[in-house]
Amino acid sequence: MTNEDDDLLQFDDEDETDSSGDSQTQENLACWNLLIVDDDPEVHSVTRLALKGFTFGGRTLRIDSAYSGDEAKKMLSENKYAIALLDVVMETDHAGLELVKWIRETLNDAYVRIILRTGQPGQAPEREVITNYDINDYKEKTELTANKLFTLICASLRSYRDMISLYKNKIGLETIIQSTSKLFSHTTITEFTQGALQQLCALLNLNTGVIYSDLHGLAAEHSSRVSRVLAATGRYKNSLQSTLEDVLNEQQLKEIKPILNEGGQFFGDRFFVGVYDSHLERKYILFLEGFEQLSELDQQLALIFGQNIGVAFDNHTMFEKVETTQREMIYRLSEAVESRSKETSNHVKRMALTCRSLGKAYGLSDRDLEILYKAAPLHDIGKIAIPDSILNKPGKLDADEWEVMKSHAQIGYDILASSDLDVLRAGATLAGGHHENWDGSGYPKGLVGEDIHIFARIASVADVFDALVNRRCYKEAWSISETIQFFEEMKGVKFEPRLVELLIDIQDELLEIQDAHSD
Repeated sequence: MTNEDDDLLQFDDEDETDSSGDSQTQENLACWNLLIVDDDPEVHSVTRLALKGFTFGGRTLRIDSAYSGDEAKKMLSENKYAIALLDVVMETDHAGLELVKWIRETLNDAYVRIILRTGQPGQAPEREVITNYDINDYKEKTELTANKLFTLICASLRSYRDMISLYKNKIGLETIIQSTSKLFSHTTITEFTQGALQQLCALLNLNTGVIYSDLHGLAAEHSSRVSRVLAATGRYKNSLQSTLEDVLNEQQLKEIKPILNEGGQFFGDRFFVGVYDSHLERKYILFLEGFEQLSELDQQLALIFGQNIGVAFDNHTMFEKVETTQREMIYRLSEAVESRSKETSNHVKRMALTCRSLGKAYGLSDRDLEILYKAAPLHDIGKIAIPDSILNKPGKLDADEWEVMKSHAQIGYDILASSDLDVLRAGATLAGGHHENWDGSGYPKGLVGEDIHIFARIASVADVFDALVNRRCYKEAWSISETIQFFEEMKGVKFEPRLVELLIDIQDELLEIQDAHSD
């Protein structure tokens, strides 16, 4: 939105009832801005006298004066006016008409109501001017009595107010649409909730002029077991993971309790609260305070936004539940396979975390890191088809047994490759490629260098690292120095050189993973 758009929003909708009020009240009201453009000082004086004490919609009228087209251009460039009363003939015979074209075409102001006033109607015939120039009225100076001027200004302000109202409605709805698309780009419920809170702040700021830091709000998850703050701003910003009872005061809790029980949205005295149900036996709460009294339009826009967020909350939590279920099923399946080889289920957890750490150091995108993390436990899924006698043999495998053992890579790939799910396809890549070697000496396909998918190259390093530093049925655990020495020897042979360097750089981080999920 441009600065010009921001200027337009300084005019909030008000009731149309006229009100005089005392002087103190009038000083506190926003003003309608009117510009008189005329080279005759007497016209300025008479107009000001006729409009003395004028109010419309509870607002006074602020009148500025310009005595030439050039002076008017400067003032119009620096201020936003609701009405411009223009003389046709000033420094030139058509100065007023040229100013009209400049306002509409150069200044690009379609909102100011332009009223041409002329003392020489023959110089600019009414029908020709109305047809060819984007003006809102045309009057001869002699016909504009005080009463007619009053009526004309009221009608023009009503038109201006309605146009601004429509404009604000349009901008508000655009903000809602744009907010929704931004919110759905977030991947976790915490990110989503923070985005929802920020977008609501932006929407309310749109029409109030309040700066973001003046608003104080939180978004929370609430269930029969626990309530916790997921996102916060303003004075609540240090309240993440706190309960509502710890954050809100007694009066605030009293005000929102009925809404919390029944659901819905409510505007109170300088605060907004929305409570949205979820299919997962929980509710989500948006609470915001610190804005001035909102117009009916502003409240309607906020309620529409809230309704969309309520549906989005529900959809997002269900999506997150599906994601959690998928990840849990992958872990359980991988754990079942690992248990056959008498290795603990912690191996698949360490494998996933180690792959993510190496992938982050390598510079993978957030999406690729997430897929790699979820798919890593599937790297040995093909072992499900390997006989126990081979899988758990304490000594060295003979040639025939080794061929059977090697087949688990291709079997794992075949099990997962036909899936349409990104995570399972990545699992197929990991299963089929994590025994390929950088120099082409690996299996099952003998791929070389970067022909091996980066997921498989990372999994190869992570799997061997975990195998070496932990005890297995066929070996004792190696020390970290022995492990690093092995990787140095295999750099450029079994492993991508860059990944070996990264493993050495982040070895402390990888050892922390080992300690946190040890056998």
